[in-house]
Amino acid sequence: MLGEGMTVALELIPPETEAVLPDDQALIEALKRGDEAAFVKLVEAYQGLLIRLAMPYVAHRAMAEDVVQETWLGVLRGLDRFEARSSFKTWICRILVNRARTRAQRDGRLVPFSSFTPADEEGDEPAVDPARFYSSGRNEGHWMSMVQSWDDLPEESLLSDETRERVRTAIEALPASQRTVITLRDVEGWPASEVCAALEISEANQRVLLHRARGKVRQALERYFEGV
Repeated sequence: MLGEGMTVALELIPPETEAVLPDDQALIEALKRGDEAAFVKLVEAYQGLLIRLAMPYVAHRAMAEDVVQETWLGVLRGLDRFEARSSFKTWICRILVNRARTRAQRDGRLVPFSSFTPADEEGDEPAVDPARFYSSGRNEGHWMSMVQSWDDLPEESLLSDETRERVRTAIEALPASQRTVITLRDVEGWPASEVCAALEISEANQRVLLHRARGKVRQALERYFEGV
């Protein structure tokens, strides 16, 4: 687990407030009827999320916004192909990620998600010392304890603007695959199953990418707090 301090830090980067939407089927039917108000609500609900998901793959925000525009066109053109095997939001995010990967590959920024296993991304060296985690039992893979120096930190240190910025910076420095997974899991609060569906990766792949991402973000915060 991330530990209480890490959890607090990640919660400092909350998802944007989503507009209240009708259920998936009613929303899709409204979109098929050409209901512009329904589409506006959909964009309001997910535009920020889609830009955040596109950013790891492209050079700057303007390109991310282009990818998001392509995504919305893809959503409208593909409504008849939505089979409700996942939520509508997950389906939209899958379209976004696929378009972002395509743009990144075209620009020579990254290899496809499907072309590597977790071990290929950074070699066999673990992101964090394995001794820091439980090796077996119900808590296998979770942190054994928080960093001792965090326990005595005043709450204002964990809640400071500088801490928030450190977390953002650490997440932005991650490889695209890790950044996407930790954003969906720990910032947006998605369950593992939806992340796997949106990114079209296995549960094992998702778990390793999240583990590495959390480890790197935690290390960045440890270095920061050790200097407080």
